[in-house]
Amino acid sequence: MNDWLERMREAMPNGAGVLCDWFAESADNAVIVSADGREFIDFAGGIGVLNTGHRHPKVTAAVADQLDRFTHTAFQVVPYQSYIELAERINRLVPIQGKVKSQFFSSGAEAVENAVKIARAYTKRNGIIAFGGAFHGRTMMTLALTGKVMPYQADFGAMPAGVFHALYPASTQNISVEDAVKSIKRIFKSDIAPHDVAAIILEPVQGEGGFNVCPPEFMRAVRKICDEHGIVMIADEVQAGFARTGKLFAMEHYDVQPDIMTMAKSMAGGFVLSGVSGKAEIMDAPRKGGLGGTYAGNPLGIAAALAVLDVIEEEKLCNRSKVLGERLTTFLKDLNAPEITEIRGLGSMVAVEFGDDENPNGEFAAKVQKEAMNQQLLLLTCGAHGNVIRFLYPLTIEDDTFDKGLAVLAQAISRARG
Repeated sequence: MNDWLERMREAMPNGAGVLCDWFAESADNAVIVSADGREFIDFAGGIGVLNTGHRHPKVTAAVADQLDRFTHTAFQVVPYQSYIELAERINRLVPIQGKVKSQFFSSGAEAVENAVKIARAYTKRNGIIAFGGAFHGRTMMTLALTGKVMPYQADFGAMPAGVFHALYPASTQNISVEDAVKSIKRIFKSDIAPHDVAAIILEPVQGEGGFNVCPPEFMRAVRKICDEHGIVMIADEVQAGFARTGKLFAMEHYDVQPDIMTMAKSMAGGFVLSGVSGKAEIMDAPRKGGLGGTYAGNPLGIAAALAVLDVIEEEKLCNRSKVLGERLTTFLKDLNAPEITEIRGLGSMVAVEFGDDENPNGEFAAKVQKEAMNQQLLLLTCGAHGNVIRFLYPLTIEDDTFDKGLAVLAQAISRARG
């Protein structure tokens, strides 16, 4: 094992940060088996990619069937029917009224990049407003949108122009809805006129930012601002989508709708795929050939996504998300751990914060993560100060595996306390 770690250090650059000091050999549903034979309970889900678990039989069967047909044609050269089938299905499912159109890409960052392109083409404007704590990707435009400098923007020079960051409501950061709304209006006064803003992009539940849930009143305020100034409202559902929050899409928790939505991660159950959906008149704004990509909408990912939608429906994973999320939340509350400042989330998009913005306890969160890893439970931290632990277990996780993971979590918190 040490030999492989050394080979990794020699072969790869320092910028490729890796959490685990062990290597995956196989995986099934919510368990990963390491190369040295240990079994790890997976509460990370490939950073929110595996809502349907590792190697769900229906997903792997769909991909194997497609593998026997063809693996690539480049859709814009030779189209295939499954792509159209998925677009039609997603169009019916996204919470956007009226005629909807969709296009598929590869990564979540690519989806966000194209959403920005579409908004700019439609409005003929350049400015984009994003939020502090946001994470939208690692390409240069999505880095500019991302509201966290370390480690994402650091060392990479000036970000693309025309991006401005407002405050995102967060109780542990003492940012109220009123504060957040005022920050948008302040941008209009001091940075860019509203008639020059193409889009406001936000995550209904911030991912890397710490699973901060957008208050309904703030979502309504953003919608109102967009309507008043002809601004496109983009909901980034890359991490929150596909049953994670107890709804197929997190925006279904709100009484307003976005103009465009981005999606990826659990969309294809571990295979590469992302998408952009939106109002047809907006989606049609770019000229023919303006959107695309060599691997965009790869047929293996398309096949997987169609199977994922079947699994979510057949196994009632939206309801399963609510049940597991309630069990986790109750469990965390019952711990009565003095280090816990807040437990928050929607459905199974749950996080626990240690300390607050003034006194963040990132050290304790790191200790909990390390103690859990020692007991073969995989956890991820997040938040501006790394003081939040987020839970992204597969929604298909077996009850006994889930309970075992919670027991390890309790021990890890206790041991981190020393």
